[in-house]
Amino acid sequence: MGKSNHFSGQPLYGQVIKLLDKSKILEISREKGGEKYIKRFDGWVHLVVMLYAVIMRFDSLREITASLLAEARKLSHLGITFKIGRSTLADANKRRPETIFEDIYRHLYGTYRHCLSSDSRSRKEPKWMKRLQIIDSTTITLFSNILFKGVGRHPKTGKKKGGIKVHTVIHANEGVPSDIKFTSAATNDSFMLKPSALSKGDIMAMDRAYIDYEKFEQLTERGVTYVTKMKKSLKYSIQKDEMWQNADGLMEVRVQHVTFSKNKKDGEAIIHHARIITYVDVKKRKLISLLTNDMDSDPDEIIAIYRQRWEIELLFKQMKQNFPLKYFYGESANAIKIQIWVTLIANLLLMVMQRGLKRSWSFSGLATMVRINLMYYVDFYSLFNHPEKDWESILESASGIPHHPSLFD
Repeated sequence: MGKSNHFSGQPLYGQVIKLLDKSKILEISREKGGEKYIKRFDGWVHLVVMLYAVIMRFDSLREITASLLAEARKLSHLGITFKIGRSTLADANKRRPETIFEDIYRHLYGTYRHCLSSDSRSRKEPKWMKRLQIIDSTTITLFSNILFKGVGRHPKTGKKKGGIKVHTVIHANEGVPSDIKFTSAATNDSFMLKPSALSKGDIMAMDRAYIDYEKFEQLTERGVTYVTKMKKSLKYSIQKDEMWQNADGLMEVRVQHVTFSKNKKDGEAIIHHARIITYVDVKKRKLISLLTNDMDSDPDEIIAIYRQRWEIELLFKQMKQNFPLKYFYGESANAIKIQIWVTLIANLLLMVMQRGLKRSWSFSGLATMVRINLMYYVDFYSLFNHPEKDWESILESASGIPHHPSLFD
């Protein structure tokens, strides 16, 4: 059998971890106390093993260690030269601080964010896309309510499940988290909105869980635009009311200039001026009302900004569908957080590699192909830019074989 056209001298996984800086990772681990009393299972090996497990979508420590035994020859080329047992990995997940993996993610984001920016893409983006940030959270269900409290009432039968909430901010032209915080599922989202962290000209899109008049007024004072969905219970006074109709006399857009007021505990009143833009969502067949402090932009632009918020929902869906966040490799809060950070790292690395391809791939398709070929000696860019190349060679060589008539010709 001939050699593959995509042959490479190292496994595909070796090409993935080439995006990591081993010396920087060990430096971060030492600074955070992750290398104390460690002989061989250092922060680098820990990350490489966890990243391997996450990409391969393993559900348990037993699956991880069994696979490591089978791939011993290939893993030695990646710097893993000793047998790793379940207890070794379990202890590391329990004891090595999860902040090490947080710092690794932030370092990688800072290193590769220019590759993820839409500046390097061929498609044209609106001018406001580079200034737009999106904030939201997603809840990952856990097996217990002890570590991270879930939401809702306790069920009559059985135990209430816990949940860890991942609060996330992304830049719309990058598509990966730029800021992340973990809390219990019962924590309100609004704490994540920090006006002091934003600059003049920034745009923030969010859902109605973040509505806070005081913070909205601070955003306005800093020159930051926000766009969110209205709550029906909000009380306000209308200063100006305009409506645009289509040729059939039906409403297309309604714009209201409104004032909100709220008394603080110290007796001081908060006055906030905003604009409510109501439009018809044809697909959902209902009216959608948006709230913004942008008093001048075209309503269509405000609607487009809010629709872009869906990008963060797609990111959450992408991570939950392609990585194992239903099963965890440890029962401690530290182990759970490590696995989520490694999932974020895997997602970022695959997106960086995806950006380097000429051929268009869905993230799900790319993640599946990477998982299937992870320990094969194939070149990533050769395989993913032209996956049919081996079959074309086989068919081309087969076409030169003389045809012998058979009984069925």
